[in-house]
Amino acid sequence: MTTTSATRPVDQFGGPVVLPGDPTYDELRTVWNAIVDKRPRMIVGCTSVDDVVAAVRTARELDLEIGVRCGGHSAIGHAVPDDGLMIDLSPMGGVRVDPVRRRAWVQGGALLGALDRAAQAHGLATTAGNVSHTGVGGLTLGGGMGWLARQYGLSCDNVESFEVVTADGEVVRASAAEHPDLYWGLRGGGGNFGIVTEFEFRLHPVGTQTMLAEFTYPLEQGMQVLGGWRDLNHVAPREATFTASLGSDHSVTVGYVWVGDPTRARQLVPAMRALGRPVAERVLGLSYVALQSMDDTVDGHAWRRYAKGHYLRQFSDDVIEAFLLRGTADGAGGPLPNVGLQAHGGAIDDVADGSSAFSHRATMFEYTAGARWDDAAEDADRIDAARRCAAGLDQYSTGVYVNLVGDEGDAGVRRAYPPAQLARLTAVKDTYDPDNIFHLNHNIRPSGGAHLDAVAG
Repeated sequence: MTTTSATRPVDQFGGPVVLPGDPTYDELRTVWNAIVDKRPRMIVGCTSVDDVVAAVRTARELDLEIGVRCGGHSAIGHAVPDDGLMIDLSPMGGVRVDPVRRRAWVQGGALLGALDRAAQAHGLATTAGNVSHTGVGGLTLGGGMGWLARQYGLSCDNVESFEVVTADGEVVRASAAEHPDLYWGLRGGGGNFGIVTEFEFRLHPVGTQTMLAEFTYPLEQGMQVLGGWRDLNHVAPREATFTASLGSDHSVTVGYVWVGDPTRARQLVPAMRALGRPVAERVLGLSYVALQSMDDTVDGHAWRRYAKGHYLRQFSDDVIEAFLLRGTADGAGGPLPNVGLQAHGGAIDDVADGSSAFSHRATMFEYTAGARWDDAAEDADRIDAARRCAAGLDQYSTGVYVNLVGDEGDAGVRRAYPPAQLARLTAVKDTYDPDNIFHLNHNIRPSGGAHLDAVAG
């Protein structure tokens, strides 16, 4: 390898190598959560698989921690290694669609919006998250929940193959036929086993139209409304993904998102409206691309953030009461985080638990307690409130979505994966990254004990 110094490699990369003090350095190290303020020794903008290979080998030769950035949505900033080498995949953002075969080939740095727009040009889509500037890679490697999951499974369930740069700088293809152990681990095991430079997705004919229905009720109607909403969810068609939230105005909002036959989209509206006495409602049709990007402003960059989550297999009246109280004695006071629920089931649960690294497929609802603010002086209070809020549901939790694990370390990993899954993930780690080069993630430690803890921030 040719270098001019231990800090700026040359003649190795098609993209830029950015160092502290360079004009674009601060922009490139900034990620979705404004709490994260880390300073890599170098940022390598990768434009090809060869660039990624060279970056991995450079980091190993210089003994630098590796962080991998796509959309930069890791809440604790795994993409940005302090005094390490950030591999910036964002220049590799291309998407290619074959509408006849219903396949999409997505580069490792692509954002969800690019995938959605390319597939929707043909009335196709695959399961993707709900914010268009999220990276395809981070979402999919952790599982990938979205509005199509109840019909077609998670994002990871729709991956036909992965192109992966391994810890030793080799390029392999992982599929059901090639490196099947790696293929298993990449579908839910996070970024532990390599850097994915291309995903091959199966696409589905979903059309281009969707519907959003939301009904807001006073907090005092919460028990009645959420109980009825839960019962409706038990019999809801797979085209409907039920949602519920409790915000700062102390009202309860319930509803659903529908992706499918638009003539059937309104069939649940009367039952939703009859759950109580709504003070507001919103029922609107919108394009699938608009649906996928409608939370982009709410979930935009520059806010300070903290979240905790749970998987819930049941939503009894006791759980509803705890949900409404938000970790307080009476559901009042502040600052309280927003809390939300999104329904699982359907095609997610059709897949046998254990057939991929993604776990807890029998989940009924995913729960999130999340806060955002802009004043650093509020950090401790906001974080403490979110933790207390989520702790109110600890006794009902059956696990957590790995993409929602924050600063819990090994305890969070154990919540995300049951023992059998974790043992198998460790075996995959032993094969593909025994030195734990890729450890800035929700880390699966190799059995040999080589590791460095991921640094929260």
